[in-house]
Amino acid sequence: MDWFEENRRPLPWRGETDPYKIWVSEIILQQTRVNQGWEYYLKFIDRFPDVKTLANAPLQEVLYVWQGLGYYTRARNMHVAAQQIMQEYQGIFPHHYLKIRKLKGIGNYTAAAIASIAFALPYPAVDGNVLRVISRIFGIYDDIAQQKTVGKITLHCEKLIDKKNPGSFNQALMELGAMQCTPKKPKCEVCPFVTQCVAFENELVNVLPVKSNNIKIKDRYFHYFIFIKEGKTIIEQRTEDDIWKNLFQFPMIETLSVCKKVTDMVLSDAGLSSIEPVFLKEIKHKLTHQHLTIRFYVVKDFFPQLTNNRLSVSVEDLDKYPFPIVLKGIIYDIVT
Repeated sequence: MDWFEENRRPLPWRGETDPYKIWVSEIILQQTRVNQGWEYYLKFIDRFPDVKTLANAPLQEVLYVWQGLGYYTRARNMHVAAQQIMQEYQGIFPHHYLKIRKLKGIGNYTAAAIASIAFALPYPAVDGNVLRVISRIFGIYDDIAQQKTVGKITLHCEKLIDKKNPGSFNQALMELGAMQCTPKKPKCEVCPFVTQCVAFENELVNVLPVKSNNIKIKDRYFHYFIFIKEGKTIIEQRTEDDIWKNLFQFPMIETLSVCKKVTDMVLSDAGLSSIEPVFLKEIKHKLTHQHLTIRFYVVKDFFPQLTNNRLSVSVEDLDKYPFPIVLKGIIYDIVT
């Protein structure tokens, strides 16, 4: 904690005790680097300064502000949780760990972070940084990808946590992992725990923590059709329980394998028959568990029949709708 006082970064949420703002910062940083999350945090708080504003906002607007951060489930869950707080707690953020933990999208780590920083409750916030720091200092060889290891390290932290100032303790430990005890090239020589660290003493810094990689990558192939007629185009909202749920896109057909030339079946599914779309470009887009091959086609002076989730909109109004970031470049090309 002495190290933290001297070395902590001046982040916009640092020193904040408002549980709402702490919650927003923690959710953004779950899957986002600090330098990117900083800007989005300020933008999100500016548009939704409190629970009530967020709860009352249309989901489409929340997703629009979230554009570019990815992992949109975070934004959808926050919207639901804000409504929970309004309905179940009269708009007052719950002060107890278990009640915080029951909010949509909040897990053990986030609940502990909010409870300790906002309400000084002694719950350890164990994220990836903490798992790494504790594994190295205490020489824990168990796989941190396993839940039982997370539980074991959480017990360590429960013994270590400063009961009088748990929020600062949690932030100090996470900051140590983010700035000092980094995954690669940690600054061991100037670490406050250099004389107590099992990993450093036994030259195991590059070995610990142990983490198995069981991520299975799925390849997917998307074909987007950009219909343009009299200054308008067609967009559709993704309604399936899949990536980018509730966001908008151009009409899309997914195939099971690489399809360099659109087949008759794809053309039929897209509402085309004798019209040959013009191939625009192909891009690759990598997500955590999925690798996407995306091909874009342009069809001018023709509109297929609109279905329930499709809209005819002005090309100039496209930037008013929340789109996956991978489609933003295409929209810019069309508009300009």
